[in-house]
Amino acid sequence: MSPKKYILVLLGILSVFYGILVLQVGSGTLFWLIWEMIGVFFLIWAFLLHGDYFETHPKIMHTFRVVVTSAIAVLVMFCGMISSEFTAKGNHNLDYIIVLGAQVRNDGPSVVLRYRLDTAIEYLNENPNTICIVSGGQGFNEPFSEAEGMADYLIENGIEKNRILLEDESTNTLENIRNSKTLMESSSNGVGIVTNNFHVFRAVQLAKAQGLENVCGIAANSSKIYLPNNVLRECCGILKDWVFGNI
Repeated sequence: MSPKKYILVLLGILSVFYGILVLQVGSGTLFWLIWEMIGVFFLIWAFLLHGDYFETHPKIMHTFRVVVTSAIAVLVMFCGMISSEFTAKGNHNLDYIIVLGAQVRNDGPSVVLRYRLDTAIEYLNENPNTICIVSGGQGFNEPFSEAEGMADYLIENGIEKNRILLEDESTNTLENIRNSKTLMESSSNGVGIVTNNFHVFRAVQLAKAQGLENVCGIAANSSKIYLPNNVLRECCGILKDWVFGNI
């Protein structure tokens, strides 16, 4: 077997096992199946190369190359967009910051959400006049609304209750922004969107599309082992929002 075939088989196996790793997080979504599909794709590709299928079907080979090259080009472009906001710090003395919701459990916020909340706490301590909007409804696998869980965490960590506004009806990022906007009295000094680094670009673009002109991102950290999954998911999110005219 040629080195290229070995590499494809290895990529296929790694993708399948990575999907299983993502499944173990228990996020409640089926996105882990994308990695299983990618793994099967690599294995089928290796099988077709091993059988010299492309050499006997040159037209199919040409189409395959065009599709794969186009997909890689789009992926690279989206990754570039995502990375442009990866270290966003936000402006000082904003009127509001919006902390976007993520999964909450009985024992508190998930790891992803704690990254966001800890970043929000740091910002709020440095900017005492900023109001914090915690945004997120209750999912089918959550014991209470994400907004309620976030507010409790902030209060437990020293943020005054009167600086926190709850938006507890949204189910996605677009609704996070849209519903949070209705809670604002004035945003002349700007609004910051607090979310994980891989999510900042799309969140800011959605906010701008909802009319928040003076808006900036505030990037929280994220788990490095799950970063490939999160970035790929964001690429799909950017594509979806572009197709539906949300950004």
